[in-house]
Amino acid sequence: MPSRLPIDLRSDTVTQPSKAMRAAMAEAEVGDDVFQEDPTVKRLEARGAELLGKEAAIFVPSGCMGNLIGVLAQAPAGSEILVAENSHIHTAEAGSYARLAQVNKWALEVDQFGRFDPAEVTRRIRVGYGLPGGNSHSPTTALLCFENTHNFCGGTVQTPTELRACAAAAKVKAPWLKVHLDGARIFNAATALKVPAREIAAVADTVSCCLSKGLGAPVGSLLCGTQDLITQAHALRKMLGGGMRQVGVLAACGILSLTDASLALLEEDHANCRHLAEGLAGMPGIAVELDVVQTNILFFDYCGSHGDAAWLTRELNAAGVRCLALGERIRMVTHRDVSRAQIDEALNITARIVK
Repeated sequence: MPSRLPIDLRSDTVTQPSKAMRAAMAEAEVGDDVFQEDPTVKRLEARGAELLGKEAAIFVPSGCMGNLIGVLAQAPAGSEILVAENSHIHTAEAGSYARLAQVNKWALEVDQFGRFDPAEVTRRIRVGYGLPGGNSHSPTTALLCFENTHNFCGGTVQTPTELRACAAAAKVKAPWLKVHLDGARIFNAATALKVPAREIAAVADTVSCCLSKGLGAPVGSLLCGTQDLITQAHALRKMLGGGMRQVGVLAACGILSLTDASLALLEEDHANCRHLAEGLAGMPGIAVELDVVQTNILFFDYCGSHGDAAWLTRELNAAGVRCLALGERIRMVTHRDVSRAQIDEALNITARIVK
């Protein structure tokens, strides 16, 4: 029997809160979180810090805010941060680092999996005035930013060993260098690598993770780090307008999103994405690079007799398969609100359109 349309593959951010989450919201014990008196938020933050191996965590409205606070807390105004040229921090966070953090971004090339060349990272580190070997013409490189999984490379993962090797090489030249990890989908990375998330996060002084993507919560992210950094983050969150009051109603959903049972569901999302990728790969005009299909994000190219990626995206959306055209590529993202049956239906619809 055909499954419900539309089949929304635009992003894992479109997930709806479960019945259990809605019940938890109604029953949540709350307090004023700006005064750090919300017990449900405290439980969520403790769970996030535990899973990511950090001393403390802070609940923030969005991953963009979590990343920005991580930069503000560690990169002084006028310093420089190193980012991937196609990272979310560089391409999709509204230029906040220039306007609000007042830092210079140096965007570096990465390979198809989102990995830096450690030698290139080291070469690009700059030492400004006041440090040994520094000069007055350069900003000082203060922060190295990783992203894992890497969204615009197609949800690709980097191993803890790869991350450590890159950071260690950079710190030989710049011992003061701090590391921030944009771990919006770090639990997808952990699932794909079959390692605890804390092993991936260990390289970072701060790490952000999103609760409202594949984990299914309606709102929110966590920023984790040392207690000193998170104490500073409370003031920065307030400065950015992110201080929330009886927000335990949302934190209750976040707690459910971080249960072992919830995290285990990510493996099914990955299997569905692989099934989707392999099904699309055999269709006319569609090119899928299967080697980079590692988690729940799929990018593919379309150049067929009917038109281009924008044409196919329009046709799919009109037929009830919602996806995004990002430049010359089409993005589809699997998540817990899309079943295997719906993936098969999406494949059947696509096949009829491109035949």
